[in-house]
Amino acid sequence: MTSAMSADETAVRLQVDRLEGNRRAIRIWLGVVLLTLFCLVLLGGATRLTDSGLSITEWKPIHGVIPPLSATEWEEEFALYQRIPEYEQINKGMTVEEFKGIFWWEWAHRLLARSIGLVFALPLLYFWLSGRVERRVKLPLLGLLALGGFQGFIGWWMVSSGLAERVDVSQYRLATHLVIACLIFSGCMWIMRALAPHSHDPVPSQTARRWAAALAFLVLFQIYLGALVAGLDAGLSYNTWPLMDGALVPGDLFVQSPAWLNLFENPKTVQLVHRLGAYVLFTVALWHMIQCLRQAPATTHARRSVVLFLLITIQAGLGITTLVLQVPLHVALAHQGGALIVLGFAVAHWRGFLGAYPPEVLVVERD
Repeated sequence: MTSAMSADETAVRLQVDRLEGNRRAIRIWLGVVLLTLFCLVLLGGATRLTDSGLSITEWKPIHGVIPPLSATEWEEEFALYQRIPEYEQINKGMTVEEFKGIFWWEWAHRLLARSIGLVFALPLLYFWLSGRVERRVKLPLLGLLALGGFQGFIGWWMVSSGLAERVDVSQYRLATHLVIACLIFSGCMWIMRALAPHSHDPVPSQTARRWAAALAFLVLFQIYLGALVAGLDAGLSYNTWPLMDGALVPGDLFVQSPAWLNLFENPKTVQLVHRLGAYVLFTVALWHMIQCLRQAPATTHARRSVVLFLLITIQAGLGITTLVLQVPLHVALAHQGGALIVLGFAVAHWRGFLGAYPPEVLVVERD
């Protein structure tokens, strides 16, 4: 009996070690995906801030990997750009060399977007075929892959909004594009965190867990509001803080009709709502930290709540700096990158309250 039990225990131990090894490999892969997504969002932000997003006027998912390679090809690409309103109304008289400056931003953004499909799909295929993907994460990973493919279409849908009647892309489509990227980022973080070892510290309370979830959603909503600000170039006006246009609550917030339209199309209203969202997020993070420290001060949950509050505080400082300096490229990109870091940590913090995925049922055959 002892020998049989020992053999069973050894078999189970080997299965557990194999499971942990598989999880570690998948976490490393998802970490690479997260880093690539982070760079992609920053590059997208740089493309927006340099007004480069409309420089490539055609969607060529395969052939578009190859940039113009000769003077003739550059002239042809530039001729396409000269047909759109942005050139006619803003950049008329631009030279081919100046055009190259905005072209390379958008080309690099699209190239990295294509590359991330391979970074995600090829390792997933390998892990799947080699039996390393647990059943509980198969559908979520496939869902993220499908969402990534859909994101490519959304990117072109966004760009196409600026090729006919506008001189920039629709703020609605820009916000949709960024939110989907953040959902993919959050999904990868959620799965990676769920497959990682967790502390056995007791959860401060179910209320604290719910507030952690609320914080993750508030961060995502604040990113959505920030995308509306970027889409309307609302950060380039009212560059004072804490006052806005000389008041805490400025006038002319609802000059458009119907009134709700101001929340999406009035730059002043959109910027104020983004500011108010930051105040709400900061307050909720502070309350959540105090709650966790009071209920379970020595736990990892409480320590994470402190880190999350500090990250949100730093992000608020970056947002204020971006505003008062009138959106310089490097500070604005730091603010956008900070938003992703806060989102990723908020999602990981929330997932930390739920514990790691338990090992799948291990069955040992006995003679």
